[in-house]
Amino acid sequence: MGNISKPSQTLDFIDAIQRLGISYHFEVEIDEILREMYNSHCDFNSGDYDDHHNDLYAISLKFRLLRQQGYKISCDVFGKFKSSRGTFSDSLDNDTRGILSFYEATHLRVHGDEILEEALVFTTSRLEFLATHSSSPLREKINHALKQPLRKGIPRLEARHYFSIYQEDPSCSEVLLNFAKLDFNILQKHHQKELSDITMYFEREYALARRMLTKVIAMTSIIDDIYDIHEIEETMVNEEISYRVFYAKEAMKNQVRAYYLESIWFHQKHTPTMEEYMAVAMVSSGYAMLAATSFVGMGYVVTKDSFEWLFSGPKILKASEIIARLMDECVHKLEQKRGHVASSIECYMKQHGTTEQETVHEFRKRVSNAWKDVNEECLFPTAVPVSILTMILNLARVIDVLYKDEDGYTNAGTALKDFVSSLLIDPVPM
Repeated sequence: MGNISKPSQTLDFIDAIQRLGISYHFEVEIDEILREMYNSHCDFNSGDYDDHHNDLYAISLKFRLLRQQGYKISCDVFGKFKSSRGTFSDSLDNDTRGILSFYEATHLRVHGDEILEEALVFTTSRLEFLATHSSSPLREKINHALKQPLRKGIPRLEARHYFSIYQEDPSCSEVLLNFAKLDFNILQKHHQKELSDITMYFEREYALARRMLTKVIAMTSIIDDIYDIHEIEETMVNEEISYRVFYAKEAMKNQVRAYYLESIWFHQKHTPTMEEYMAVAMVSSGYAMLAATSFVGMGYVVTKDSFEWLFSGPKILKASEIIARLMDECVHKLEQKRGHVASSIECYMKQHGTTEQETVHEFRKRVSNAWKDVNEECLFPTAVPVSILTMILNLARVIDVLYKDEDGYTNAGTALKDFVSSLLIDPVPM
């Protein structure tokens, strides 16, 4: 950062590092810079901030980076961009760079951020118009942002996409770009090795066995490997963290109980109330089980208090479960065709007498509100370390990517295959 002297340049550089997927190498430095910015109360309302106090792009970027870092920066700063009529100024209409930055910032909103609610509508509408009146590569950049906001995207997937955008940026650092590409390819090799360790247990001789038996055998082999062959249990005893296995097992028990209740409903042709359904379906979404299992191997950042916090049903977990369950069931048609317990769609329609379209609209509002809860829980002071919250946030991001337009998990079509290929198979050209 030797050639960077202005705060706005610093923010651009931090943004590039984060979007290129290499910020984990510079976590301490980034945290120090953003903490100093926040603590100094240096904002764009004063004219000494790089002469960017009326720059929508710069203000939006600073707001997003600070909110991402957990700082409760106020959204009132965007009030200056409104006209006397109470709408966003016409002068912003053709500020594509600023509107894109503002749009990304709106996805960090929490409850009470009314101006960001208005801004999301404004920026979405304006970007949709600009996309139809722009040429490549700007058109593709706008369309990607509209489809996959940064806050809800899978970081590694977004990094892969950003390489081609960054290399066309006038401020592109070839050293930084090449480092990011090399880092991506090295991590990809590491992930390939991890996958090979898992897939070695799907032996050829099981090909003719019954499907259910094959799954059980595969699961048993993997569990046996985790807790026996690699002596992780012994390692955890030595490190005095063996208690974690208990919590992981309890989470799995809760998961199976939820599946069992759903199977009873299905065979009894029972359509529960929405409240009854969600109490079970939020558990069967798998979030708590996946989180507890992840906690087992997360090192010393996880303590017994972390597990107790998780099992208490914190707001970020419940919000993520709502996101998972409702986004999944807004594209639920395939499961219903092949025979499945009544979904939240059917439950809500029966209970409230709504149409499917009205129900989906209501669910999308609930998902939007759940994301506000997720964002709120990631702001300081946090109940648990940020790395734990980030793990749960990343699970919500996976759901947003998989279930945005279709059931991408059940229906593993072109999009999911492309994601897997870009992340785990195809290296980034240097």
